[in-house]
Amino acid sequence: MSSRLSPVLHLITLFHLFNLICAQNVAPLVTLSYGTFAGAYSSTYNLTHFRRIPFGASTAGQNRFRAPQPPLPINGTYDTDRTFDMCPQRTVNGSEDCLYLGLYSRPWTPSSPLRPVLVTFYGGGFMRGDAIMTIPPSGFPVLNASEKNDYVVVYPNYRTNVFGFLPGKKIQEHSSVDLNPGLLDQRAALQWVQAHIQHFGGDASNVVIWGQSAGGGSVVAQSIATGNKGKGLFKRAMASSPFWPKTYAYNSAESEGIYDVVVENTGCKGNEDEVQCLKNVNVQTLRDVSLKIADLHTYTTSSFTWGPVIDDKFLTKPLSQVVRREELNVDTVLTSYNLHEGENFTPPGFSSSAGSAGFNSSVASFYGWLKGFLPALTEEDLQDVKKLYPATGDAEEIQWNTTAVRAGLLYRDLVLACPAYWLSKTAAKGKGKGKGKGWLMEYTIAPAKHASDTIYWNTINVVQKSDPLTYDAYTGAMASFVQMGDPNAHKITNSSIPGVPSVDGGRQFVVTKSGIGQSKVTSLEKRCQFWLGIASKMPI
Repeated sequence: MSSRLSPVLHLITLFHLFNLICAQNVAPLVTLSYGTFAGAYSSTYNLTHFRRIPFGASTAGQNRFRAPQPPLPINGTYDTDRTFDMCPQRTVNGSEDCLYLGLYSRPWTPSSPLRPVLVTFYGGGFMRGDAIMTIPPSGFPVLNASEKNDYVVVYPNYRTNVFGFLPGKKIQEHSSVDLNPGLLDQRAALQWVQAHIQHFGGDASNVVIWGQSAGGGSVVAQSIATGNKGKGLFKRAMASSPFWPKTYAYNSAESEGIYDVVVENTGCKGNEDEVQCLKNVNVQTLRDVSLKIADLHTYTTSSFTWGPVIDDKFLTKPLSQVVRREELNVDTVLTSYNLHEGENFTPPGFSSSAGSAGFNSSVASFYGWLKGFLPALTEEDLQDVKKLYPATGDAEEIQWNTTAVRAGLLYRDLVLACPAYWLSKTAAKGKGKGKGKGWLMEYTIAPAKHASDTIYWNTINVVQKSDPLTYDAYTGAMASFVQMGDPNAHKITNSSIPGVPSVDGGRQFVVTKSGIGQSKVTSLEKRCQFWLGIASKMPI
C-alpha cells in the first residue's frame, strides 16, 4: 500500500491542522444568551482562557444578602482577559460587584467532543478568598499531570463572611434576603455551567466539583444540600481537607448571637426594618463587624465563626444526618486529609509550658479547651473523648505525647478528616445498589499541616519536578478522578506503585516522604463513628 495520502485524506488532514492552528493562535470568541465574550490563548501553557465572565448581577444595594440574580445583558464584545474584584473580604478588599468566574482548558474546536468540567470552590474559612485567575492558573498542575486529561476548569467567586453567611430568624423571615447566599452563589455558578459550558467545549452532564479547606467544605455543602437533590448539577465530588465546622440552625442561640452583634455594631438594632437597614450600611462598616465576629469564638466554640447554617430551603439537614441516611447528592467521591492539619486551628500555647493566650501544654489546659470547644458534651461524653484521645497514643500514621498534637488530632478528625471519610464512605456504600464509589487519601509529608499538600497540585513549582513520584501518584490520581471518575483509570506510575484503594475495603491511599502506600482506616473509622454518635451535641 502506498504511504502517500489520497487527495481526500490530504484535505481532511489539512482541515484539522488548520482548525488546530486557529484554535491555538486566535483569541476564542463565545456567544451566550446574554452576551459575546472574547477569551485569550497562552502559547506558553497551551491554554485558552476566559478570566472574567459575569454569572450574576451585582450583590450591592437591594441584592445584598440575597440569592444571586441573573447577570445583566451585555452589548458588544466583552473582554474577559482581565481581572475582577474579589467579594468583600473581612478587611478592606473586595467589591459587591463580584459574581464573576474564570475558566480555562486546552484548545477546543466545535467539531471536537465535549469534555468533563471541573468546578472549583476556593478556601478561606468561609470568611475570605477569591477566584481571581492568573496564568498559569490555580489547579493547572492537575490538568498538566498527563496529556490523557482534557477537561474544562471553572473558578467562580462566592460571597463569604457577613455578606455570604449572615444567619438569624429575621433573615429567614424577610422577603428580600436569603440564608446562605454564599452557597447559593456556588449553586448559581453550577447552573451557569449547565446552561453555557457546552460553548466552551464542556460536557454539562459530566461535571466534577472540587475544593480545598472551606472550598472542600463547600463541596460537602453542595453534596448534602436538599436544595441540590435531584438537580443533576454535578456528577462527582472531590474534597481536599474539607473544612466543615459546626453547622448551627439559622435560628439557634449561636446564630441569633451573631445576628445581634451585626445589627448592634452597624446601628441597625431596633430599626423598624433591621434587614433593610443592613442593606443600606456602608460596606466598610460591615467589613469591620465581620472581622470582629470572625475572631469572636477563636479557640472556643469555633475557629472563624462564619460558615453555613442549617436553613429551611437549601441546606436543610446537617452532615451527620445525611451520612446516617445515606442521602448524598453524589455517588462518586474522592477525598483527602493531612496528618497534622488540625494543629493549624488549635491554640499555639499548647506547644509551650509557658503558653500564650491562656493556654499551655498542660493536661489541664487541654481539658479547659475541650470544654470550651465542645460545651454541650456531658461529663460522660468528655471522659469518652479523653479515652479516645489519651495523653499518649497513636493512630494511623501519627503518634503523640504532647498536648499540641493531641488537640490537633481531635480537631482534625472532627472538622476535617471525618467529614472527608464520611463523604467517601457514604458514596461507597451505594456500591451495593449498583452505583457508588469512594476513595480516601492521607497526606503525611512533613509538616503535613493544613494546605501542605497544595504544593503538589495548586501552582507550578520545583517540588513537582524534584519529587516526580509523589506528583505523578498523588496529583495524577486527582487528575484521573476528574477525567474518568476513577483515580486509577489514568494511573501514571508503574505497577510497583500502589493505586488508590476503595475506602469500602477499609483502606486508604497514603502519601509519605519515603513513597506511596496504603493503610487501614480502622482507627479513624472508630473515632469518626464516635463523633457521628454524638453529632447532635456539636452540631455537625
